[in-house]
Amino acid sequence: MKFLTLLEVGNLGGLIVMIIIIFLLVALFISFIITMIVKVSYEWKGDKKFSKKQFWQTMLISLLLCGLVSGAICGGGL
Repeated sequence: MKFLTLLEVGNLGGLIVMIIIIFLLVALFISFIITMIVKVSYEWKGDKKFSKKQFWQTMLISLLLCGLVSGAICGGGL
């Protein structure tokens, strides 16, 4: 009996979409944790305030870095 590989089964679009969504959720979670660490360290002394704009900019930058790392690992660059 011949075993079927994943590509021979067909109609795996839903599986691919689920994998992409899982990657996005994990990257968002990691970016949120990194942003919260940056926020706590920025406001440590109490004299500075971390604004919403700074929060979203930090979140976006860390999300882009997570995407870069993920692309390098999954793409075979490392």
